[in-house]
Order: sequence, then C-alpha cells, then structure tokens
Amino acid sequence: MSGAQFDPADNAFQPALTYQSYLKIPELLSLQQPVSDGPEHDEMLFIVIHQSYELWFKQLLHEFVQTQAALELGSTFDALPLLGRIRTILKICVSQIDILETMTPLQFMSFRGRLESASGFQSAQFRQVEAVLGRRGNSLIGHLPPDSPERAAITRVMHSRSVWDSFLVYLTTLGYAVPADLLNRDFSIAYAPDERVQSILLDVHRGQEVAAMLCERMIDIDEGLQEWRYRHVKMVERTIGHKTGTGGSSGVDYLSRTLGQPVFPDLWEIRSQF
Repeated sequence: MSGAQFDPADNAFQPALTYQSYLKIPELLSLQQPVSDGPEHDEMLFIVIHQSYELWFKQLLHEFVQTQAALELGSTFDALPLLGRIRTILKICVSQIDILETMTPLQFMSFRGRLESASGFQSAQFRQVEAVLGRRGNSLIGHLPPDSPERAAITRVMHSRSVWDSFLVYLTTLGYAVPADLLNRDFSIAYAPDERVQSILLDVHRGQEVAAMLCERMIDIDEGLQEWRYRHVKMVERTIGHKTGTGGSSGVDYLSRTLGQPVFPDLWEIRSQF
C-alpha cells in the first residue's frame, strides 16, 4: 500500500492505496464528537463503544446474508464457519460491555442529560439484526419515521425469510419433509414452535452428525444473543437503576421483557427429549 500508480485517463500519477486511505482513518477518527462541555472525559468512551457496536451490527447483517444463502443451497460446510463467525462477533459485543462498565453511574450522569432524545433503543441496525433472527411486529419500527430508509430496510427484512426460515429450507436439502405450510408461511408473522419440526430435529441429531453440528452452531447464536441481552440489562441497571431510559424509553423494565425469548425455540424444545 505504498508508492504511486499511473492513471491513463488523467495522464498522471495517482497516490497508491495506503492503510490510511483504504480504511478512511482520518474520516473515521473525526466521527467521535462529544456534546458535553469540556468535554466530560468518559463521553469519549461512550461514543467509541456505541459506534463500535454499530460497526459490528453492520458486519452481522453482512454475515447473515451469506449464511442464509449457504443454508438455502444446502451448503453445510459454507454455513458452519459463517455461523461460528457470527457467534464470535456476539461474544465481542458482550465483552465490550465489560469496558462500558468501567464507567461509574456518576461518570455517566455527568453527560447523560446532554444526550437529549438519543437512545440505544433507536439503533435501526440492531432492530434489523433482530428481524433477520425472526422478530416481528410494529415495536421494531414504530419509533422510526414512516418514510425513513431505516424503517424501509427493517420492514423489508420482516417480510422475508428469517435465518430460521432459511434453516427450514436447509432441512429440505437434506431430504427431510418440512411441512409446506411452514416453508410457504407468511414471513411477516413470527414463527411459532412446531412439534413437526422438533421431530425432524431429533432425527437430524441422531442420524446426521455434521448437520447436528450446524444445529449446535445455531443454538450458540441464540444463546449468544440472550447473553448479550442479559449483560445489556444488567449494565443499564448498574448504571441508571430503574430510571427512565435515555430518550424516554422505559429503560431496564423494557429491556428485561426481552430476556428469555429464544429466537430458535424448536432447538431448545428438543433438549429434554434426547
């Protein structure tokens, strides 16, 4: 990434690609702009952590597209490492909470009032991640302007196959008779646990060793998301207690309602049947 390259169109030498230019480092480092006077020391940490989350959410969405394509093609060996990467990214998201928790409640309160209506609840990318994983409903988009591109993107995902729906297609590529009413269902409605699928999953675990491994990677992701939710709730409770959340959300009370809600319930239902 050094030197210069000749551009025939301009009949001139152009600077070669460098680390700085390829990764847009100057632009990236210009995006951390605290709003507090001074500014407050810990606001920089708050900004960097949340901007990092948005980058990881972007990468998750990128990985889910490829994962769903691999599943629907029945490509176990392509899907396995992708699912493993997604699980590892979720672990990184959890570990970042450890860094955020080095900020005390008083340190957060020193700039919280200047955040005005800004809230993590407004993260459109995380809502899109939830939609890809099967969550449905107006609660994902109700806070977004009707004509916003973010709302359109989430709505589009909510009317498409979730990762679980792609997994059901994957099961058909292995020769399993997944009921047609599930394969062709209305994707805008959340999937409900189904005993017919659970019966297939038991057969997969007992007779398809590699496919069973893929099922375990799926449950790793489900567990990873639940772990992130739990740590997020406890971090918020540790920082602001049961106060109203930033931006007027119900804070801990809202976040607590998201706990214990698996995204791949059939994989959990079969655990007691082995």
